[in-house]
Amino acid sequence: MVSRVERGAMAEWFWTIDRTFLALFLLLLGVGLMLSFAASPAVAERLGLDSFHFVKRHAVFLAPALAVMFGVSFLAPRQVRRLALVLLITSIAMMVMALYFGVEVKGSRRWVSVLGLSIQPSEFMKPAFVVICAWLFSERSRHPDIPGNLFAIMLFGIVAALLVAQPDLGQTMLTAAVWGGMFFMAGMSWLWIVLLAIAGIAGFLAAYVVFPHVAERINGFLDKGGDTFQVDTAREAIIRGDWLGQGPGEGTIKRILPDSHTDFVFSVAAEEFGILFCMMLVTLFAFIVIRGLTRAGRLEDDFTRLAVAGLSLLIGFQSIINIGVNLELLPAKGMTLPFISYGGSSMIAVALTAGFLLALTRRRPESRARPREAYPLHAAMPQAQH
Repeated sequence: MVSRVERGAMAEWFWTIDRTFLALFLLLLGVGLMLSFAASPAVAERLGLDSFHFVKRHAVFLAPALAVMFGVSFLAPRQVRRLALVLLITSIAMMVMALYFGVEVKGSRRWVSVLGLSIQPSEFMKPAFVVICAWLFSERSRHPDIPGNLFAIMLFGIVAALLVAQPDLGQTMLTAAVWGGMFFMAGMSWLWIVLLAIAGIAGFLAAYVVFPHVAERINGFLDKGGDTFQVDTAREAIIRGDWLGQGPGEGTIKRILPDSHTDFVFSVAAEEFGILFCMMLVTLFAFIVIRGLTRAGRLEDDFTRLAVAGLSLLIGFQSIINIGVNLELLPAKGMTLPFISYGGSSMIAVALTAGFLLALTRRRPESRARPREAYPLHAAMPQAQH
């Protein structure tokens, strides 16, 4: 245990970090590793690989994910903004590269190869995008002469256009939902909100008309036609699990579920550990979102308030989409379950999101030593209440 009288960097970090957030993130990462033992061996065997191929890779991904989460949590708000800006510019550039030089998977170009590693730039774009949009919205409230809202709208347009071009309509909707929530919390007028809602509906209808696979998934969701093998199999796994599950390693339906270790790991959890376990898992995600929004409401600085709320919504909305697909409440969409699903880019990007949250919610009593007006425009520090 770190003593309160110590004044080192580690001691200061330990006593100022939101330890509830930290415990929740570590718990979910541990649950993800545990579920990889249940969900991935069947997939590895179908591919002719060692049974624990994906388990080992999942464990390997945990090391850089933890390093990113802990490392970023030491940053000050100004450093978080700078890191987010660098990541956003880099990820947007890589998303453009992916359109021309990326690996095509199932008709989409979302991946680029860097030093032999496959990276999905859009995963890293999301938390960086949230932080930069929070900064743009906050600049507008502090300095009305700066068109922060216009810049945020333009940035969203660029990001949405790149996601649609891949195409990745699921990530587009996720990004739009989080951005819309931040736009609302930034105090925008109802006229803007109505106009953007109309634009969102128009975009959805355009996607339905332009992209055949989108129309196929929506039609399949509405009339239960087309290729619904994965979602139907996932539903059967959940039903078979009942309240208490079949027991660790006793699941059978997971063996014919192609993406059981990624998009449908929630169904595997239901089959082997039961609906009660899944309800506890949902509760953990809900608690993260509620705590994030509660902490955001107590922050006086506009940037940290919007960034914490946006990052919490990012985790929450992504979880809702993944679980909704598993429960056949939403049309099929490849979306990982944060902290749980297999995938290096996804895991490290979610760890980055968690690191941003930990950094921005740290208690900073020194920020109360001077009034807010004493801080420069680009270096405003949050005044968090504990």
